[in-house]
Amino acid sequence: MKKIHVIASAVALTATLSTNAFAGATLDAVKKKGFVQCGVSIGLPGFSNADEKGNWSGLDVDVCRAVAAALFADANMVKYTPLTAKERFTALQSGEIDMLSRNTTWTLTRDSSLGLNFAGVNYYDGQGFMVTKKLGVKSALELDGASFCIQAGTTTELNLADYFRSNNMKYTPVTFDTSDETVKAFDAGRCDALTSDQSQLYALRIKLGNPDGATVLPEVISKEPLGPVTAQGDDEWYKIVRWSLFAMVNAEEMGITSGNVDAKMSSDDPNVRRLLGQEGIKGSGLGLADGWAANIIKQVGNYGESFERNVGQGSSLKIARGQNALWNKGGLQYAPPIR
Repeated sequence: MKKIHVIASAVALTATLSTNAFAGATLDAVKKKGFVQCGVSIGLPGFSNADEKGNWSGLDVDVCRAVAAALFADANMVKYTPLTAKERFTALQSGEIDMLSRNTTWTLTRDSSLGLNFAGVNYYDGQGFMVTKKLGVKSALELDGASFCIQAGTTTELNLADYFRSNNMKYTPVTFDTSDETVKAFDAGRCDALTSDQSQLYALRIKLGNPDGATVLPEVISKEPLGPVTAQGDDEWYKIVRWSLFAMVNAEEMGITSGNVDAKMSSDDPNVRRLLGQEGIKGSGLGLADGWAANIIKQVGNYGESFERNVGQGSSLKIARGQNALWNKGGLQYAPPIR
């Protein structure tokens, strides 16, 4: 009898933990207020940047818009909170924002000790270096003794220290709180080089007085998987954010775009039909309307559309797909199936 009692107690405990895992307040709060409060960069072209009218756009912004489209059938139901690298995690932990989509690297420390959940990777990146062409440097290995402009509160600082230590070189860090301060200091000649994620280097280069006078060196010294983040404690909300991104990636793989999504509704392909809510689990598994993914694709576009529009060939950054191509086209972008 004692053994049976222990087993029954364990089952009850498991059920309680399972229920509590889905009992977070974030999703309910988002539904009640009617919009998603999304933490973004204070201004990084191609990723999250506001124009002179206050309209936000970028690869990270599109993730916020996708979540709003999935939940409210309206991608515009988002309010943006610009955050520095130092502020971003506190804002999420405190509930000031519902989600963070701000070129944030997925690391063990952030995933295990800050009360955060990374929902996926919307940009595979790596840390690099930018120098002025007049410096005459062709490789980061020629930068022994150089000074570096760095944004504080990022993985950049440790990566730089590790790289110089492993190559037995010395450097002088010059740190700033924001990316704008960092690039302005570099432009003013306060440091020899600027180091950050390569995507950010391309975004910051167009802010220079003479963008053609600077070059990004070939070395990539780290892995920087960037993606949206939620606070722990609300599995329902976390899964909506995660699958909103996955829907965009799956849509590109299936050839579904913002322009043809309506026509694809009559497709005979079962994978397409499941993604667009025509059959299968539809939206019930996420607590969403059946057309949640179709709303994302129609209003935001698939992942490829978002990439090209914001950072690819249709943008001022002109970044090649590279690692961010789909898995079946030589890249790393891969999403679990909708079934």
